[in-house]
Amino acid sequence: MKTRRSVLGDAHVDRAETSKTAFDAPFQAMITDGAWGHVWSGDHWTKRERSMVTIALLAGLGHYEELALHIRSAANTGASRDDIREALMHVAIYAGVPHANHGIKVAKAVFAEMDKEAEV
Repeated sequence: MKTRRSVLGDAHVDRAETSKTAFDAPFQAMITDGAWGHVWSGDHWTKRERSMVTIALLAGLGHYEELALHIRSAANTGASRDDIREALMHVAIYAGVPHANHGIKVAKAVFAEMDKEAEV
């Protein structure tokens, strides 16, 4: 949970925990243990590296809602906007231009939201 909070932020994790029901509690426990307790908590890659790989995979697979979450969270991992652009350029070559094009659209929208929030 510590890793999940450090990457996604307390607000997101609190929302997920608050909306958890008996139906999805086992799923939430599984992803917290598997994704955050094992994969994201490993010591071979940095969180920045994991963030860029995750962004590329999500865009390449067309999981754009989850992509937006990880683009926003990249700031917590040390990944820059340039890093995100480079990950999406890899997507264009290895997973297809349409996936990268939509990923860039998602990234631009997330960056615009983040910039607006920073002005407040």
